[in-house]
Amino acid sequence: MTKKYDLIVIGTGSAGSITAAKCNNADWSVAMVDDRPFGGTCALRGCDPKKVLHGAADLIDWNKRMIRNGVPSEVSINWKDLMSFKRTFTGDVPEKKEQALNNQGIDTYHGKASFISEDQLEVDQEILEGKHFLIASGAKPTPLPIQGEEHLTYSDEFLELDKLPKRIVFVGGGYISFEFAHIAARAGSEVHIIHRGQRPLENFDVDLVDILLAKSKEIGIQVHLQHSVESIEKDQGKFHVHARKKEDIIRLEADIVIHGAGRVPALDINLEKGNIKRKKHGVHVNEYLQSVSSPNVYAAGDAAATDGLPLTPVASADSHVVASNLLKGNSKKIEYSVIPSAVFTVPKMASVGMSEEEAKNSGRNIKVKHKNISDWFTYKRTNEGFAAFKVLIDEDSDQVVGAHLISNEADELINHFATAIRFGISTKELKQMIFAYPTAASDIAHMV
Repeated sequence: MTKKYDLIVIGTGSAGSITAAKCNNADWSVAMVDDRPFGGTCALRGCDPKKVLHGAADLIDWNKRMIRNGVPSEVSINWKDLMSFKRTFTGDVPEKKEQALNNQGIDTYHGKASFISEDQLEVDQEILEGKHFLIASGAKPTPLPIQGEEHLTYSDEFLELDKLPKRIVFVGGGYISFEFAHIAARAGSEVHIIHRGQRPLENFDVDLVDILLAKSKEIGIQVHLQHSVESIEKDQGKFHVHARKKEDIIRLEADIVIHGAGRVPALDINLEKGNIKRKKHGVHVNEYLQSVSSPNVYAAGDAAATDGLPLTPVASADSHVVASNLLKGNSKKIEYSVIPSAVFTVPKMASVGMSEEEAKNSGRNIKVKHKNISDWFTYKRTNEGFAAFKVLIDEDSDQVVGAHLISNEADELINHFATAIRFGISTKELKQMIFAYPTAASDIAHMV
């Protein structure tokens, strides 16, 4: 028997949950479908569990910096206990999520969703018919043209390792590789990152990335730039990774090889049968996040081809927009004016607004303030030797247009700059603001 709904949501993460809840509250009949445990990437296999592990790495780094400065002994990470702690945050999420949905009156389905027509899905041999659909299926690792690709382990599996391997190779120099590498190295692993480009973390400021590379080297992470992985071979439980840089070939032996080379939209849901057009970076949508080819379909988060960054807050913002447009008609447009982002390495790196290159090409009168601040009190008090900022100021309007930070305070500090950009707060006003002292925010006046 075909079950009929006003709205069917594919995916149970941030991009789908808000829309589902709002439409359900408006007395729509709603169903949610997921072929993985309910809760989405962020809560189960992304941001949240990663941040738990990052906390331990941060503690190790802080401890090492303070040896002989009042802290008499070193500490170490017990991986098994750390993973047990992490699972206290993730273990009951799927059950609680599904129970909460069911208690609201939302029906839940487990299995792979596949369009069989413009208004029907098949899920585990059940047919669901919807007046409206929201594709919020997230992303998956980018397929890599590597001989032996089947030997790769993925980020969600890393977050479930009961035992940390002694030798780890990360393929790709994105934020996933660097965040996990900084955790693993401080837990005692030998770590390599292989990146085919000239520089890693390409969406972040090049000068600050260089500082992070220096810190990475200091803690033992070996980064191989402009090397392309050609093959991964498995022999007696060990992996042999071959990578090339022109005529230079490196061969690394590892206990695990982890994919950290980016992600693509997870859209293996038979879009053609639903008359849903897609672009390289997701479902082809208009400014209302509505499919350009199938007006009863919307997409949000990593599944939608938009200018939004692949971040949880962006997915949540998309979901609010979709809910409004479903319930009130298309009237709310997506807006990605100011989106701060952070890399949770140790130290952290964060960015918002224009890059220095964008500023140079803008034709505007923009001043760049760049300084190493490891000797400022905020960082010197814990011997943090890798701290710097780059702030871009439009001198005609006296407003910050971009900010780039590296330090253990960067993730929180970037939000102040994002607020200033979003609401047009002048540098004069920032300097007049009295922040609590001594905090990282109290340094802002000296940055602008």
